[in-house]
Order: sequence, then C-alpha cells, then structure tokens
Amino acid sequence: MRLPAKVKLVEVGPRDGLQNEPETVSTTVKIELIDRLAGSGLQSIEVGSFVSPKWVPQMADTADVMAGLAVRDGVRYGVLVPNMQGFEAARSAGAKEIAVLAAASETFSRNNVNCSIAESLDRVRPVCEAAKAEGIAVRGYVSCVLGCPYEGEIEPQAVARVAKELMEMGCDEISLGDTIGQGTPAAAQRLIDTVAEAVPVERLAAHFHDTYGQGLANILAVLEKGVAVIDGAVAGLGGCPYADGATGNVASEDVLYMLNGLDIETGVDLESLAAAGQFVCSQLGRPTASKVARALSARAGR
Repeated sequence: MRLPAKVKLVEVGPRDGLQNEPETVSTTVKIELIDRLAGSGLQSIEVGSFVSPKWVPQMADTADVMAGLAVRDGVRYGVLVPNMQGFEAARSAGAKEIAVLAAASETFSRNNVNCSIAESLDRVRPVCEAAKAEGIAVRGYVSCVLGCPYEGEIEPQAVARVAKELMEMGCDEISLGDTIGQGTPAAAQRLIDTVAEAVPVERLAAHFHDTYGQGLANILAVLEKGVAVIDGAVAGLGGCPYADGATGNVASEDVLYMLNGLDIETGVDLESLAAAGQFVCSQLGRPTASKVARALSARAGR
C-alpha cells in the first residue's frame, strides 16, 4: 500500500508525557508548552486529564490550564476523562474534545483502572453518549495492544474487540497504544490487519512507546497499512506508572523528521517543535530524548 500523502500528528506530551513527572510542573509552564506546540503547527494537542488528583496529582490543574490557553483557529485541545464525573468537569472547563480509555489486557485493566475490561467499557459508555449528544468529539484509547507487563503477548483479536466496542459507542478515532513499547514492525502490521477488519483503518491512530527502540520502525510499518494518525510526545516525554521499565512515547520531533523525509504533509514546523521540546526539558532539568532535537541543537551550536 502507498504511504499516506498527509498525516495528522496528535501531540500527547502535555498529558501522557507530563502525568508521570515526580515534581510538580507549574500551570504556567504547561500553558507555555502547549502554546509553543500550537505555534509549531500542531492542530491536535492533548492538554490534560480530569482524573482524581489523588491518583494523578500532576493533572490536578487541567481546568486552569484550559482556562489559560489562547484560542487558535483549527487547533483542538483534548482532555482524557475516565468517567462521568470527569466528563462533567471537562464540559464545565469548555472541552470540545475528550478521550476515554480501555485496555486489551484484563490484568492491566484491573491494575490501571481497578476494574475488568467489560466494566471499564460500561464506565465510559455513558461518557461517550453524553459527549456525542453535545457535539463533543470523542477519542478512544486502547492500551497494551502489542503486549502487557503482566500477561505478555496480547492477541490482536482481543484488541479488535475493544476497538470495535469503542467505535460503536461513538468514538470518532481509536488510538492503539503499545503501552510497554515491545512491539515490532511485523507485529504492528498484523495488529492493524486484524483491527481494520472491525474498525475502518481511516479511524485508527497509532501510539507507540520507544522502550525497545522500535517506535519509528513501527510507525513506518503502520503507515504502510494506511494509518494516517500518529501520536507522539514532544521530547519523548512519558512512560507508564503501571508498566515498570516502559520509557517515553516516541518523540514527536523524530516522527516529524521521518515524515518530512518521506514527503508526507503534516503542517508542522520541525524547528519550532524541537524548540518547544527544548523548552519543556529546560523546565524539567533534563535533556531531550529526541535524537533529532539533539542533532539540530548541536548543528546550531557549531
């Protein structure tokens, strides 16, 4: 199959990337990061989540972050919501796009959201219904699609079942997440082949972590299968609190550099995106995980 001519990049760094940071990241820093990301040309940015601050204290200021964001034409700011309480908070904050989450692994589901897969789907079903009734876009996440820290390999059919249920609830887009980053290109392609029998490939997104250094290879593999929505986290931020050893998301800068080299249109400026990553890393006091950003910085310093 030919590669897509255009790809939508979904930036998850401000939520999926920052949520596991041990030190509090200020609201001001989060707002500036998101503004820089939007200024790079990104049009889909996940900015936070309305979850219990007891479990994810880093996201406790999501409403304040949303209130401080500049309105930009064509830019959508999404938030993760786990249940109806989270949805009500998101709606009150003016959210126009939400995301819900389910897992393809029973054990991971119980450790992550303290219920079975079926119970988690029942929990988010009314959220989807309420969002659709009010014209709020809904994104569905499926975690552990290529492996689970507790169960090991996950069958593609299990992923397809969850993805189909999310689509039938009204999710506009289903993001398939390799939560522990153990997937390989062949496994990623088999996954897409199977899930695409239940959910049109046009409604699928790919969300890869780079634990084994396979993130970009996996993205190229699913692009070859027609997936045209790719998640990334600026500077490679992120991880998973329920998956020991899982490193950050694939760096958005590295993804963009590869897509540019393939002449795939994204509408995102690489240098501006890299600068946003350098900004947040300076605030966190550590170097970027993006090889591209490091190379650009070294070249500029010559």
